Amino acid sequence: MVDSQYYLPNDIGISALDCSEAFRLLSPQEKMYAHYLSRASWYGGLAVLLQTSPESANIFVLLQRIFRKQTPAQLEQVATAAGLSSEEYQAFLVYAAGLYANMGNYKSFGDTKFIPNLPKDKLKALVWASQAFQEQPAEMEALWDSCSCLLYSLENRQKQLGLGDKGITTYFSGNCCLEDAELAQKFLDSKKLSAYNTRLFKKEDGGKTCYEVRLASAVQKDCAVDGECESCCGSFSFEDKEFTVKRGDYSPIMEKVCYYLEKAQTYAANENQRKMLEEYTRSFTLGSIEAHKEGSRYWIKDKGPIVESYIGFIESYRDPFGSRGEFEGFVAVVNKAMSERFAKLVSSAEVLLPELPWPQEFEKDTFLKPDFTSLDVLTFAGSGIPAGINIPNYDDIRQTEGFKNVSLGNVLAVAYATQKEKLTFLEEGDKDLFIKWKGPSFEVQVGLHELLGHGSGKLFVQDDKGKFNFDQSKVINPETGEPVSSWYRGSETWDSKFSTIASSYEECRAECVGLYLCLNKQVLSIFGHEGQDADDVVYINWLSMVRAGLLGLEFYTPDSKSWRQAHMQARFVILRVLLEAGEGLVGLEEVTGEDGKPDARITLDRSKIPTVGKNAIHRFLCKLQVFKSTADVEGGRAVYDNYSTVSDTGAHNFLRLRETVLLRKEARKMFVQANTRISGDSVELVEYEGSAAGLIRSFTERFQDDAEQLESSLLELSKQDAPCWC
Repeated sequence: MVDSQYYLPNDIGISALDCSEAFRLLSPQEKMYAHYLSRASWYGGLAVLLQTSPESANIFVLLQRIFRKQTPAQLEQVATAAGLSSEEYQAFLVYAAGLYANMGNYKSFGDTKFIPNLPKDKLKALVWASQAFQEQPAEMEALWDSCSCLLYSLENRQKQLGLGDKGITTYFSGNCCLEDAELAQKFLDSKKLSAYNTRLFKKEDGGKTCYEVRLASAVQKDCAVDGECESCCGSFSFEDKEFTVKRGDYSPIMEKVCYYLEKAQTYAANENQRKMLEEYTRSFTLGSIEAHKEGSRYWIKDKGPIVESYIGFIESYRDPFGSRGEFEGFVAVVNKAMSERFAKLVSSAEVLLPELPWPQEFEKDTFLKPDFTSLDVLTFAGSGIPAGINIPNYDDIRQTEGFKNVSLGNVLAVAYATQKEKLTFLEEGDKDLFIKWKGPSFEVQVGLHELLGHGSGKLFVQDDKGKFNFDQSKVINPETGEPVSSWYRGSETWDSKFSTIASSYEECRAECVGLYLCLNKQVLSIFGHEGQDADDVVYINWLSMVRAGLLGLEFYTPDSKSWRQAHMQARFVILRVLLEAGEGLVGLEEVTGEDGKPDARITLDRSKIPTVGKNAIHRFLCKLQVFKSTADVEGGRAVYDNYSTVSDTGAHNFLRLRETVLLRKEARKMFVQANTRISGDSVELVEYEGSAAGLIRSFTERFQDDAEQLESSLLELSKQDAPCWC
């Protein structure tokens, strides 16, 4: 029996993401703009297949070829004739939908592999019986042979993403380990190159180690091309090792992205949007993060647009080293009513920031009022869809020029709808309250987390010229009582300095800000909560966090003692902090469920949240900020690793609780997204049903214009790098 965490259940939740009303209200020009940005995003999102695992692109092409010839409904009769039961056929559809939704065969949330929940010989029989195989038997057999082994393999290293012997990654060649990643980071820093759009390939040449840093770009030439003063490519010696910087990673995909971004420029609403798209196009053409930063600056200046978007190599959660970005692109339409609440939160920021538990010197000199809007997603291409985003991730821009926050309203509406019978680990008396207030409390938490969490706190920096952005003689470290003795130097960034823990640590800091500030009556009132309702929102927000900390154990791998999901690790850390606070604030006990199997029960004393709870978060949050501001990696890592430890000793046996969590887990929902297509001189929205079949159809119709060329490009890219993963 395969452990159930490695396949997706047949009854997994699949919901259509509704944006029809938002799209209908757009002008013809806005619809065209949204259409071309969506096309750029969907094509760019295909790079994620190549960023996830060696086999993902081949599996994607295999599925596309099958479903382009026969819809899920048509294929069902073939499956029955080939000897598959209806459960096995449904398992195949769910697997295909999962591969599309995660853009690869590893879960975007948790980074574990998932395999089809049907025997390999049954899947092979279905492939052989398909029309695609009947028409092109040699090609289809070769395609099956190229990926069928890895499609089902659950060898230890292949069970999750990771570096070296800890897991699978295609950000690094298979012979790279942590030391290689650290050396490459030092090299990139010395060249003032960002790792965001790179991958690292290590080769041995005549006993000498050579590294190839590959930049994602449409252009494949390494010499300077039109519009460049000089190229950053070339060969360099660094610490007795040879480094070569080359261009052209994902080249055919980047070409498509640039083509559609140029089309979108024609329909831009203003000069900021036009310049932004120009710079993005330059970035993806030349492989330049500097151009992407420039585009992001115009993007920040484009305040409150009707159609909002962002595109590029953005989040570094899935790089095991924590500094390479996964491609994503989104296009969304502003939800005006919800955005008004967030606007009020933004205008209260200056009053709320001083409430945070660190000294004034540790806060940014001026709060750069960001855009904060609630959006209905039209397109979100990449490996998964978040509930809120705070971008850009470039610290130098965030610290001095600002950022934007978005809350994805139609994602929140679907993702957090919960059925009572599926609510685990809560007391019966809490369940109705939880269902009633989970959505509203999460809206408050997302707002605070994105705006005042990620948007707060200063980094102490000494620039290349030796100039400090703080007064060394006066600023005191509140944890030690001594003057601040460490800071970021030159081109060091938060990600490059805190590397492997940076993402989770920062999510933890932002989550703590949400818990801390949701106690503020003014905040609750902005979101329309007063009196008893406001108290219930606070209680359910804290209870959700504590429960999420327990659920987080699903995303911990005991064999490698590693966490696979930044947010869930952060929530587990917060659970540990609140348990440590004692005084009966949080209760966590192991019990036997009604079914006779192990279960667990969480309790939270709501009367102690404003006292014991608030004090615990106050102390912990101040620590997190001080380590972050002062670039104190050793101190920060020691504290964070300590709370992240999952063991079977101490007051709670977390390893045993993890087994209970796995036994009772619910699979994460998948989303079906609409397509846009040009019909005459207007754009129409094509919607699909919220099912595995609907999700599959949305993908086969998404790339139908140039399907064969696109598929052969993906297979070629996959084949070129195949020798690097061994």
